[in-house]
Amino acid sequence: MVKTVTDDMLDPNTPEDVIIRPEPRTPTTDPTLGIPVQLSPQGTPKHRLVTLGDSLTHGFQSGAIFKTRLAYPVVVAQALGWNQFRFPTYDSPGDGLPLNFESLVQRLQGEYGDRLDWWELIPTFGTVRYFLDEVEDYWEGPGGTNPPRPAAINHNLAVYGWDLRNTFARTAEICRQTIAATPDRDNFLRQVVTNANDRAALRVLDSARAEGDRALTPVQAAAALGAEGTVETGAGDGIETLIVFIGANNALGAILTFRVNWTGPGYDDMAVNDQYTVWRPIHFKAELDLLVSEVKKVRARHVIWCTIPHVTIAPFAKGVGSEKVRPGSRYFPYYTYPWIRSQDFKPRRHAQITGAQTRTIDSAIDQYNDMIAEAVRAARQQGLDWYLCEVVALLDRLAYRRYIEDPTARPDWWTPYPLPPELQALQPPPDSRFFVSDRTGRKQGGLFSLDGIHPTTIGYGLLAQEIINVMQLAGVSFDRSPQLDFNRLIKLDSLISQPPPLIANILNLFAQLDSNFNLIGTLLGSNL
Repeated sequence: MVKTVTDDMLDPNTPEDVIIRPEPRTPTTDPTLGIPVQLSPQGTPKHRLVTLGDSLTHGFQSGAIFKTRLAYPVVVAQALGWNQFRFPTYDSPGDGLPLNFESLVQRLQGEYGDRLDWWELIPTFGTVRYFLDEVEDYWEGPGGTNPPRPAAINHNLAVYGWDLRNTFARTAEICRQTIAATPDRDNFLRQVVTNANDRAALRVLDSARAEGDRALTPVQAAAALGAEGTVETGAGDGIETLIVFIGANNALGAILTFRVNWTGPGYDDMAVNDQYTVWRPIHFKAELDLLVSEVKKVRARHVIWCTIPHVTIAPFAKGVGSEKVRPGSRYFPYYTYPWIRSQDFKPRRHAQITGAQTRTIDSAIDQYNDMIAEAVRAARQQGLDWYLCEVVALLDRLAYRRYIEDPTARPDWWTPYPLPPELQALQPPPDSRFFVSDRTGRKQGGLFSLDGIHPTTIGYGLLAQEIINVMQLAGVSFDRSPQLDFNRLIKLDSLISQPPPLIANILNLFAQLDSNFNLIGTLLGSNL
């Protein structure tokens, strides 16, 4: 592992407050940070689990929010034996929104079998367009404009695509106003759901209301649940465990767009900050301080803060180049779309970010996580029972191309993550590479879904288990086994139990189209 920062590691556009690190941040192994907190719990909180977050908590997979029944908060609630956990659902034509790649692949397999050839591309385009039109018509019509309002506030208050500010500033009414202000589009080539994120958010937050029908933000909704108190008296802490897992979208945009645009004026304005793809640490700290102050108002017995994964580990951004930047480096020269082969990659043709930019993004995320850890430390020193769950370490220890393939790149603290025996027994064992399957079954990957960003069901299971482990440390009792049944999760994970045979063929077609014409990358980039 490279121990010092050299000039070739530096991106010239790096803001001065980003501290470039030769090695990744060392994660803590003690969720309490070594600070004891004495509690004298009274009564039984009415709500055993409430969650705040983004797509990783909402239940996003394969390009869509749809399998919310398998989102990690639901898995945790089931382990608690608490069947009252409320969460939004997105059953619809095409299974969710904005675009469920797994459902689309199944549609293509139903019409063309397990192989697509060049001469089938034109009819395939028609099939894809019809599928997208179905999804768009439903969500811009009966499914997304005025969805049925739940009778009570949801316990899963996460919304995909949201960042720190959205969590303490955005409400269902703001989402509804955004939808009303943007006319629906029915473009022949660009069949996408207008304001898909706001339509998804309505199903999460429309029931989050105070007196006078005042709309609440996610953290205000959590505070309203906490204010309901205990079962016995209606006073005290109304929430047993609150999970806060937010911040990935303060850096993920750079990977999704292959464009690094650091925050500047208006970073704290939801109307204009979509132009930025990575938050400067000073701006992230300002937003985090506001969120922390709001979370402290929530009557929760235990609060678990999750660290932010290095978004560059997600296989959507594929490292290309004949080798790493240098021996012992964890970075490749460039990162681009996952279907582009190293021998075909051309920096002037294909969307990309450099290895130096990737290091800068990871360094910023390390600073974000230091800030989150410091917030937990300060809260525990004040007597609050807050914990740190090092999700970043989970993903780093599973990083196949970064560390497993290259022992020389491993930091001193790194050890391989021990997969549960049920997952280790799968052939091949699941890993963090982009998911590939053909007629013979799954060839690689398995921890990330078809969008290359979000976990599969078994991947979410690993996250759920890490959070359960912290909850046990906090003294939370589980009516069912706190050790998850991964055989059950394997059966529920359609990508693992029934790998689509068309995936490898589609990726190969994408590679050929982008190698010769850069067609897929151009189309994808125009829709981001």
